[in-house]
Amino acid sequence: MQTGREFFIHGLNDIYDAEQQLVEALGELAEDSNQAQLKKAFESHRAQTEKQVQRLQQAFELLGEQPEETECHGIRGIIQEKKSFMEEEPSPDLIDVFNVGGAIKTELYEVAEYESLIDLAEELGENKIARLLGQTLKEEQATLKKMQQFEKKVKPEQMGEEGEEEESSRSRKSRRAA
Repeated sequence: MQTGREFFIHGLNDIYDAEQQLVEALGELAEDSNQAQLKKAFESHRAQTEKQVQRLQQAFELLGEQPEETECHGIRGIIQEKKSFMEEEPSPDLIDVFNVGGAIKTELYEVAEYESLIDLAEELGENKIARLLGQTLKEEQATLKKMQQFEKKVKPEQMGEEGEEEESSRSRKSRRAA
């Protein structure tokens, strides 16, 4: 890789693989989720991600290039975290909390990638591609906000012994102060 164009194509290949991995992963997240709204959000984002894959295919066509097989290690790592977490046999409420957190990590990753690719596209004078990527960036930013809203709503049912001890300690201090 010697030129900015080659670097740009490398980045497109990386995010193309990421989006393809996410199509599958979002289906699994929808299946794993226990809350109907969360399940629906993941299903909706999966359909949106399929359209994002098509936009990336358009970007390759505009460049006169074919996507190359590559692996997005960033997204692969987030997916692997989920698989490892599931081996711990978490409660259903914790699965939802984990899924929302994983979705936020993923969206932050994608937002950073698309911002970088848009900058490169503009530098290379690839304005049509920059607009395609900009459309996807807006969708990723909206999904990030949606997941951040879920994060406020989706909480573990049991905070565990530590949370209970803190609560009883606060209660004792409140009674002493009164």
